[in-house]
Amino acid sequence: MVTNIKYSVGFDVSKEEVEVCLSVINSMQEVKIKASRKSKSTISSFKELKQWIEKHLKEKLPVTVTMEATGVYYEELAMFLFNNGFYVSVVLPNKAKKYAQAKGFKSKNDKIDAKGLSYMGAEQCLARWEPFSENIYELRALTRQNEDLQIQRTMILNRMEALKCSGYKNRFIEKQELKILKLINQQVEEVNEQIEKTVREDEVLNNKINKICKVKGLGILTVATIVAETNGFKLFRNQRQLTSYAGYDVVENQSGKRVGKTRISKKGNSHIRRALHMPALNMVRYEQLGYKELYERIYLKTGIKMKGYVAIQRKLLVLIYALWKKDEEYDPNYLKRGMDKTSGDDESKSLFSLNFGEVAKKIGDIKSPTLDKLPYDESP
Repeated sequence: MVTNIKYSVGFDVSKEEVEVCLSVINSMQEVKIKASRKSKSTISSFKELKQWIEKHLKEKLPVTVTMEATGVYYEELAMFLFNNGFYVSVVLPNKAKKYAQAKGFKSKNDKIDAKGLSYMGAEQCLARWEPFSENIYELRALTRQNEDLQIQRTMILNRMEALKCSGYKNRFIEKQELKILKLINQQVEEVNEQIEKTVREDEVLNNKINKICKVKGLGILTVATIVAETNGFKLFRNQRQLTSYAGYDVVENQSGKRVGKTRISKKGNSHIRRALHMPALNMVRYEQLGYKELYERIYLKTGIKMKGYVAIQRKLLVLIYALWKKDEEYDPNYLKRGMDKTSGDDESKSLFSLNFGEVAKKIGDIKSPTLDKLPYDESP
């Protein structure tokens, strides 16, 4: 006997309208559309949608809600449904797009997108979405404001440099640009002060962020940005999910004898990658143990400096994740102690295991390489 398993509701959310599709999946993995409608993107309309969904639930089955992460437009609806007891899942737009194409949907409009999301929620077991805390939302708004101001500051500086190098100097425009630059610098300082204040007022944030900031090259702004963009790493079960979310996952391009370029996907949160750019440069500049060696190893193999810096960005992100989850303070001597423990007999064994036996016989005082000092092909 074929029985229904669960209901699935797909929402395609835009600034002004919401397209809804309700389906049910049975034990034979067959999805049937039960109803669909369009509504306004307002709180009063959300209440009507809730009543409409409950009206079509003929059986006492689990209900899942799936929607895309469309900027900030989805957040109000997602929070409303979450607070009313629904199992809400939010997926990335490119993931929803690829799924719809795999299902054979050739056209694209709001109704078809809602149908694809409904199918996706029915056939897959998606992770549950949770809203940020109030302080995290405030921190995210502040860190993104700081990022926007920095972008505007760079644009002003570029324009001023162009005016300086031009054949005709316009003093009026130069004065205007200086006034704008002065205002932006003032706003950057105010935003940074507000970020520090928000962190200090939250005991948990203040304690954990200060522990992570013991890493030389990392500051409150960088760590606060990563924590705000990941909601304190709540939805991540492992490092692989985190690196994929940030766009640091590796994409290979190989088929048969053809080998294309290997690169990171960049299909993720660009705010995290931007925040980790300068800290990665600092780790090499300050010659931090493990990070400088990683950079040099990749640079020697590829001849591309940025690949080395990107590898350090990923390693820093994983380090921040580990320190946050363990609630531990960064210990700069951790790697050094690990190297010291491999001296003596253990050292010789590790060298022989890497086919360095002849070298070990000729050279007496050799320390076992750390994971980052291993040849590129032998590092996991």
